[in-house]
Amino acid sequence: MSVLIVDDAQIQEINRDYLQKDRPTNVISFSMQEGEGGGVQPDLLGDVVISAETAARDAAEAGTTVESELYFLLLHGILHLLGYDHERGTAAEAQRMQAREQEVFTLIREEFLPDER
Repeated sequence: MSVLIVDDAQIQEINRDYLQKDRPTNVISFSMQEGEGGGVQPDLLGDVVISAETAARDAAEAGTTVESELYFLLLHGILHLLGYDHERGTAAEAQRMQAREQEVFTLIREEFLPDER
């Protein structure tokens, strides 16, 4: 898996060029297990791209730290690489992803963000 931290201009360009959405976003995942050639290398999950600028804004709005937001966005991106989908799936699949996010993020907070519990 690769992780790329970019600014809003860079993620907007990626979002536009690959997903046809001409706007910045917080996180984008590109699975190497889906689409043409998917599964050729089963040990390679894919790429997660995170906008640090959007993460900082989201953290300020949520009253949390940028570090916490970055951990959350990385987790969100990894779950997408593992096949979880809250956008194209059913409501039940979205709830399943959200429950898994909460479960794992609780562990991340305990281990890596003890001051934010």
